[in-house]
Amino acid sequence: MSIAQSLLPWFDRHGRKDLPWQSGRTPYRVWISEIMLQQTQVATVVPYFNAFMARFPTVTSLAGAPLDEVLHRWSGLGYYARARNLHRAAGILVAAYGGEFPRSLEQVMELPGIGRSTAGAILALARNERHPILDGNVKRVLSRHFGVEGYGGEASVAGRLWELAERNTPPARVADYTQAIMDLGATVCVRSRPLCNVCPLAQSCIARATHRQHELPTPKPRAARKLKRTCMLLAVHEGRVLLERRPPSGIWGGLWGLPEFSTAEDARNWCAQNLGAETRLPELMTPLRHVFTHFDLDIEPLRVTCGGAAAVMEGDRWVWYNPASPLSLGLAAPVSQLIRTLV
Repeated sequence: MSIAQSLLPWFDRHGRKDLPWQSGRTPYRVWISEIMLQQTQVATVVPYFNAFMARFPTVTSLAGAPLDEVLHRWSGLGYYARARNLHRAAGILVAAYGGEFPRSLEQVMELPGIGRSTAGAILALARNERHPILDGNVKRVLSRHFGVEGYGGEASVAGRLWELAERNTPPARVADYTQAIMDLGATVCVRSRPLCNVCPLAQSCIARATHRQHELPTPKPRAARKLKRTCMLLAVHEGRVLLERRPPSGIWGGLWGLPEFSTAEDARNWCAQNLGAETRLPELMTPLRHVFTHFDLDIEPLRVTCGGAAAVMEGDRWVWYNPASPLSLGLAAPVSQLIRTLV
């Protein structure tokens, strides 16, 4: 028996139906929400989604916007490759599909940043088409309910979960079922302390019957957490701070950041060579630690006051940024935090 028979009545009574992307549901709105919700909680996403849609209400407006502005609107959500892929995909949708989402799952999956689960969610939620999904919440529900052991990132385990997702997706009310199983994982079958006493699937759940709710799904094998260090230079000239555009890929790809150096000595030497003879020696500010998913970054901020003409000129790579009258540039969270200390 499909779990949909128990899950849909629960959704009718308890499911979330007032999220902003559920209003006037379109493939575009669902797509934006699904990308924002990757690795990010609903409460965090809601204000970002509303602001993003107010500025980019259509795929055409997103495609036509400068990448800097898209990254600026994304600042604080993290995982900035998501925003870069949104912008690239919007351009493809406008150029190749007239601003509409393609009809087939395979064509949607060809767009940057969209995998099988996200493509299925877009088509299921926006068009009520029958496509299974397998995001983190759904993996947790299926792993516990059917007693699936093994890390979900392994091919054999993922294959088993996709088989279960396919088998349990009903032929009707697909949009409701898709939202229901995501809601169940987000609000009831949560990672720690699942609310089994109110779960509509409790009577048939293998994890509950065997008291293994906290063992399933099998967690990813832990790797040693790394600690990285960098020196960030806050070069100030007439109330403006020097920013450098970061490479398009990697950490904070495409964002604007402070010039970075391996050591304080490297930063001092660079200042002497590039910022004018009247520039003072850099002064150490309060260190800052920024936490990523897989590593920690210790930042040693160095402040320097630039004299004279401040030799580094504006261009595609460099800009003198005025914190009192900021441009619409994408800034990583710790960079914004450091710049705020100058205002």
